[in-house]
Amino acid sequence: MQQTAEIGYNSKVEGDVIVTRADAALNWCRKNSLWPMPMGLACCAIELMAAGASRFDISRFGSEVMRFSPRQSDLMIVAGTVTYKMALAVKRIYDQMPEPKWVIAMGACASTGGMYRSYAVLQGVDNIIPVDVYVAGCPPRPEALLDALIKVQNKVAKEPLLSTQWKAP
Repeated sequence: MQQTAEIGYNSKVEGDVIVTRADAALNWCRKNSLWPMPMGLACCAIELMAAGASRFDISRFGSEVMRFSPRQSDLMIVAGTVTYKMALAVKRIYDQMPEPKWVIAMGACASTGGMYRSYAVLQGVDNIIPVDVYVAGCPPRPEALLDALIKVQNKVAKEPLLSTQWKAP
């Protein structure tokens, strides 16, 4: 009985210090607390909503706080067909988001215009805003959106944070 208590207690681990770079610690916090701004423009928005439901659970990745205010968001998820009528609104909302910010183009319509080759549909949201990750599909599955979220998190984790903030003028 006494032997199992000794195995459970490891004095070498307790009291140790973790050494890391400030960039790595801050980026770890940032990547695990991305707040999405959902731009649900068409049928892909249903799959975006499903990603937030309990079956797929986007909260496992720290992104359950969907903000409908661009000033409180750092990740825009453009889900669906972007028409020219909505393009200016999407651009304005993107411009209102604070830096740093990232964009996921969800679905074939947001990425390339999809099956709509008409005068009214923007042929890819990357014509008006920079896109970090594209999600293929019509509509894409919620798992594909979660994979894109993980890719954005990996991108955030590798960004140099302090070295770009404190550069001499």
